Amino acid sequence: MGMVGTVGLVLHPQRDSAEAIDTIMRWAGERGVTVLGLPKEVGRIDCSAVGVDAATLAERADLVVSLGGDGTMLRTMRLIAGRPTPVLGVNLGRLGFLAEIDVCDLHATLTAIDADDYTVEPRMAVRTTLGAGRQVIAFNDIALARIPGEGLTVVSVAPGGDPFVRYAADAVIVATSTGSTAYSFSAGGPIVSPRVEAVLVVPAAAHSAFNRALVLPADEQVELELLPTCGRLAVEVDGAVLGHLGPGDRITVTALPGAARVVRRGTTFYERARRKLRVGGSAEAG
Repeated sequence: MGMVGTVGLVLHPQRDSAEAIDTIMRWAGERGVTVLGLPKEVGRIDCSAVGVDAATLAERADLVVSLGGDGTMLRTMRLIAGRPTPVLGVNLGRLGFLAEIDVCDLHATLTAIDADDYTVEPRMAVRTTLGAGRQVIAFNDIALARIPGEGLTVVSVAPGGDPFVRYAADAVIVATSTGSTAYSFSAGGPIVSPRVEAVLVVPAAAHSAFNRALVLPADEQVELELLPTCGRLAVEVDGAVLGHLGPGDRITVTALPGAARVVRRGTTFYERARRKLRVGGSAEAG
């Protein structure tokens, strides 16, 4: 008897996942493993996975398989956040940082996981509370972004409750190490290994002489206060707009170390970063 008795599936909304699903269902059938999926997702494909709600899938699955790309992986990680369930990312599109394997390697990888022959990479998340006490979690970033025509993002940043810097920018991004290669990177932030539990605060297109990012410890909350000259802002959580804030509003962002466990059997973070970000270095280096 292997370690996997139930597999949960999370699917990309558009990409063709038929080959990957066929592989999973065939592998599960060989071993008497139950396969669960979200009703709307398994309902649009021809497979025998059992449709259950998100809470049941997160509770019952011994392994969750994400079929898609990094966006699908982020959604999967949010679904099981706080649980020890490992997440395997299967790449159905362009090279990503989180999706670990291609479909051709799926059967062998599932067999290896079932035999406990794999490692996990803990991934930190960040959490904040929006209106009406609604908590939101991000594995890449929470960003306060300007809405065109409604003014800049003008924010006071207080690590550990101690006011430190005021940014005027197109956006202020609070990112995890995972998110250091996403929006934060495009805004000029540093590349940070996912093994480093740190919170990054990065201004995008800063309208001031000081435009440096902050790197804060995971055990230190960071408070963001929208100043009187701030415009109405969108709150983006892993790229999705989940709320809006205005002058005088404030949020507190807290780190959640080890909120998800990503299966690793192949490439290293640095190999993926070199390929996806085309890191080459100076021409002077030859």
